[in-house]
Amino acid sequence: MISPAIEKLMKEHEEAMVIPAENVANVMKEHPLEHALLLLSQAGYSTIPVLDKEDHFVGLLSLNDIVKKMLGINGIDTSNLEELTVADVMKTDVSVMRPDAELEDVLHLLVDASFLPVLDEEGIFCGIVTRREILKAVNYTFHVFDRKNAETKVIFHANSPS
Repeated sequence: MISPAIEKLMKEHEEAMVIPAENVANVMKEHPLEHALLLLSQAGYSTIPVLDKEDHFVGLLSLNDIVKKMLGINGIDTSNLEELTVADVMKTDVSVMRPDAELEDVLHLLVDASFLPVLDEEGIFCGIVTRREILKAVNYTFHVFDRKNAETKVIFHANSPS
């Protein structure tokens, strides 16, 4: 269990922890793998969310997934990238979270993932929570915890009957 005081400080940065969907590179499951490879290489990401036409989250696609499809017995073969779609190679068994997820659950899931897709109750992609943003909030919390805790004690002692 996370200390309520720690969780309160972490939640001061809750809005900054979620990168909104409109700021996250993604691909549609119908896109050809060639398009996805170009997007991943240009964006500089190793993994991106995959959506359907209604913005429902359907999986994750990684550069590694595409490269595995290109490897053949005689080396790299890119000829099938136009014929295959993102849906042919994406991972669908991935951890996701809701906007109201418990911080402790999010922390556990981010041990094994660099980011978690955030979905609303209908599965619409809302954005991502990254390990990086969580660590920034942890860093903030570690640096201000004693100061905030001291302020609370001063207020409490000042209001205590003598």
